[in-house]
Amino acid sequence: MDNVENFIANIDHAQKRNDALSLLILLSKASGYSAHLQGSIIGFGQYHYIYDSGREGDASVIAFAARKQNLVLYIMNGFSQYGHLLEKLGKYKVGKSCLYINKLKDIDLDVLLEIATLSVQAMQHKYRCTGRSAAGYSE
Repeated sequence: MDNVENFIANIDHAQKRNDALSLLILLSKASGYSAHLQGSIIGFGQYHYIYDSGREGDASVIAFAARKQNLVLYIMNGFSQYGHLLEKLGKYKVGKSCLYINKLKDIDLDVLLEIATLSVQAMQHKYRCTGRSAAGYSE
């Protein structure tokens, strides 16, 4: 966890740094996993995937990155089942598995927590997910 906290502490822009700290708490709560650093991405939990092509690997159950232009949440199971929640979320853009947010004050954090929690549950239902408990990060 120290690497994650050091990484966040070194984010130049104060608002982005504060938002990253808030996401650290929110995604720890939603996932139940402690955070780990993968390059510039902060992930929670891990699962093993195998594509039909035979390609396989490991990925975070849920993750985020504090990019220069925006915050990116990686919702691994996509957004097709969350339309009713996205309508209430606020200002964002969405890709296949990415949720782009300029700043957290633009969205409803309770709705984001619900989306994140449901996404983690869906991943846990589909895959055998592993990771350390996020005991230290509750509100």
